[in-house]
Amino acid sequence: MRPSVRGVLLDHDERLMIFRRTVPGRQVYWSVPGGHVEPDDATLEDTLHRELLEELGATVSGVTPLTTVSYPWQGGIKTQHVYGCRLVTLDPALRHGPELEDPARGHYEVVRLPLRRSEITSRHVVPEPVAYYLSATITALPGLIPPGGPRSPTGGR
Repeated sequence: MRPSVRGVLLDHDERLMIFRRTVPGRQVYWSVPGGHVEPDDATLEDTLHRELLEELGATVSGVTPLTTVSYPWQGGIKTQHVYGCRLVTLDPALRHGPELEDPARGHYEVVRLPLRRSEITSRHVVPEPVAYYLSATITALPGLIPPGGPRSPTGGR
């Protein structure tokens, strides 16, 4: 099973950028941006930069490994590498990919949440191990993710 990355992304006002997902026939849920490692991704950090550009139109800095979670999923074990990062630029016109272009896959609404535990525990955040991590560390995130300098979408300075 291909590993995935997740980006715990703080905006310029130190709010968490998260998706509110509305998918036909499913309960509304919330998730931090990210996705599967693709064959052309040289590193996990490259995957993170690609996914944040595709899903948000975002470039980021201060990329920092935060945790790795594994859990049962679709008959196997799913591993997600969770990185912290800070927003550098955001251009929604750069968003692209099947998740955004196929209406059957639902709607991705970007929401910015204050860094309070209740903002996580009051929502159906998936996957659950990432939700548990966020609820335990949300107020500490600004200290865990360095400000960093501007970075390109491919991870170079």
